[in-house]
Amino acid sequence: MSRCLLLAFGCLAANASAGFAKDMEQVQVAKDKHSFILADSGRRFIPWGFNYDHDAAGRLIEDYWDGEWAKVEKDFADMHKLGANVVRIHLQFGKFMDAADKPNDKQLDRLGDLLKLAERERLYLDLTGLACYHKKDIPAWYDKLAEKERWDAQGHFWEAVAGRCAKSDAVFCYDLMNEAIPPGKKVAPGGWLVDAPLGDSYFVQFISLDPGDRTPLEVERQWIHRLTGAIHEKDKRHLITLGMMPFIPDRKVFDDLDFVSVHIYPQVKKVKESLDTLKAFAAFGKPVLIEETFPLSCSMLEFEEFIDKSDKITAGWIGFFWGQTPDDLKNSKSIGDVVTRSWLEFFQKKSKAMRGE
Repeated sequence: MSRCLLLAFGCLAANASAGFAKDMEQVQVAKDKHSFILADSGRRFIPWGFNYDHDAAGRLIEDYWDGEWAKVEKDFADMHKLGANVVRIHLQFGKFMDAADKPNDKQLDRLGDLLKLAERERLYLDLTGLACYHKKDIPAWYDKLAEKERWDAQGHFWEAVAGRCAKSDAVFCYDLMNEAIPPGKKVAPGGWLVDAPLGDSYFVQFISLDPGDRTPLEVERQWIHRLTGAIHEKDKRHLITLGMMPFIPDRKVFDDLDFVSVHIYPQVKKVKESLDTLKAFAAFGKPVLIEETFPLSCSMLEFEEFIDKSDKITAGWIGFFWGQTPDDLKNSKSIGDVVTRSWLEFFQKKSKAMRGE
């Protein structure tokens, strides 16, 4: 082994022991307000990655990251090999907060471990918080809180998470909540979860139960302002967004957000409609990230068309990875596995172009 190689390995080891990778740059919004760049080099950064929202058995990451950390490490390595540069992680409120103002230090420590893993694999994290996906994990005291107290508890959550993550350049962004909804009218006490669960998970939440004399827009703006302020108490460097369904909100919703995150799944024979929706979001003058997408309701050919034609509109794309690679799925005959394998093969094929290689 040459002396140069030995020196290179020594530098890599020193960076790893320091906790934060020296060759990862902070992600920023570009001056064009349409894309992202890396802070030091000024190179364009195209988010191309996965929602790592659950494993093949439907378990959330907090369900197994203590007892099966090796699985998390393998999954991150697999996502890196597939060509991802971003992984979206979903953090449940009930797992991270022991009381309204008391974070769970053990879970925050594990989140710190995840940051180091992301740095090692050179994967940026989209940290989505305040999840109440599994009803059994929601503390009874949390759902009994009035609006102000609930927002305060959510603020404490974000202060704790941002405080733990502030120094790491592996953080791409903080996503305040997955698909938050302001109510149009008064909701029954404790009715924070919207509609029936998908499987056994609730992905949509109300942010208030009683708007009073406020419009839905006013409620949403107040809530966003409260939580972005909580994050900025601990971290003013990293970007903040909010996961949204493809319903066009008022422009003012985005005042305190750095970029727009839309969840959009193209429908059969309706690729144009999905592209038109993206154009409407892009008109707000901030980068648009497709934070969730998948060939769930269209053919793979139509999905490829959607990705290709959205290139001039969006700043990046995040699909799904559930802990199984194309090789893991190659012998499965289930429709879901066949579709997932096709998606992953397409993802891998496009990765070099998305990374500018």
